[in-house]
Amino acid sequence: MNGKNNIAIGFLTMGAFMAYGFLLIYLRDFAPGKEEWVNSYSIGKHFESRLAHVHGNLFAFLNILIGYLLLHFRDKLKSVKAISWLALTGLLMPIGILSEVYFGLPPALVLIGAIAMATSVIWLGISFFNMKMQNGN
Repeated sequence: MNGKNNIAIGFLTMGAFMAYGFLLIYLRDFAPGKEEWVNSYSIGKHFESRLAHVHGNLFAFLNILIGYLLLHFRDKLKSVKAISWLALTGLLMPIGILSEVYFGLPPALVLIGAIAMATSVIWLGISFFNMKMQNGN
């Protein structure tokens, strides 16, 4: 894992959560019983479904960005593989939200994914802060 998979999986995940967004639009505007769906806009399954959509796309974008940075700076950064894996593991958060909504599963995946993504972002930030540049900055 050097970042390439983060980019590929990030784009695939983004596409999937964009498609899920189209499903949410259908449920809001065209599906039978749309009034009930609209009335539960800020609570319950509707709210959590929107959370999954937003976090899925955010975490997908973060994987694309992290993957690009890891590829570009792999010779200057330490722990590239660990950061890559943690960022990919972060995708468990939006998947976990959906598994709660549709299957009633406990939020374990949400917590694992959130902790993994936050750790990867912080670790990468510290790595960049500590990175030695060629001109000594």
